[in-house]
Amino acid sequence: MGSLKLVLFDIDGTLIDTGGAGARSWTWACEHAFDRRRVDIGKYSSAGMTDPVVARETFAEAIGREPTGEELARLMAAYLSVLPDYVAASEGYRVLPGVQELLLRLHDLGVLLGLTTGALEAGAHSKLGRARLNHYFLVGGYGSDSENRVELTTIAVKRGERLLGTSLDPRQVAVVGDTPLDISAARGAGVVSVGVASGKYDLDELRAANPDHALAALTEPFPGLED
Repeated sequence: MGSLKLVLFDIDGTLIDTGGAGARSWTWACEHAFDRRRVDIGKYSSAGMTDPVVARETFAEAIGREPTGEELARLMAAYLSVLPDYVAASEGYRVLPGVQELLLRLHDLGVLLGLTTGALEAGAHSKLGRARLNHYFLVGGYGSDSENRVELTTIAVKRGERLLGTSLDPRQVAVVGDTPLDISAARGAGVVSVGVASGKYDLDELRAANPDHALAALTEPFPGLED
């Protein structure tokens, strides 16, 4: 890995655990926007999916048909309307081990930090706001930019290059995530992938996705940084 210039992080399972706040927000949204009670979002989504895909699949399973564009927007707006409250009230919310220390170290080294997440942009900042982490991330690619993880990762990289005012060697860009989808998105964008087993997938499952680097947690030495 070359000298790091840009590091992009996934959110859920990588930086934080909301303690189920997102799932409870989707359940509320389905009930209040479409009168479908007790929808279990876990039945219709998998870790690493983008919010628009989660919304579409949840709607299709709960209602029995594909949503129109207007219905999809209505469901996501309802979700975003309550997400900050559920995040604030979540007893299980926590910043994952090593995150604060790694972000501060990267920041102090002058590495540009960003997000690459399937979350809607407003939802991403709602989740990070409780931990006061938003100020670290100056660029990002979000589920509201694209439903495709490779595309939104590429968008985040381009935004980083625009802010830095220069093109980056792919070896200078790392994507950090806790799912095989994060790893495949980094590969598709042509940048370095760093899998971290802090979410639903263990280290062996992440290694099976062939990341460039695999960590048990962000407390471990980060690739590309001098000790």
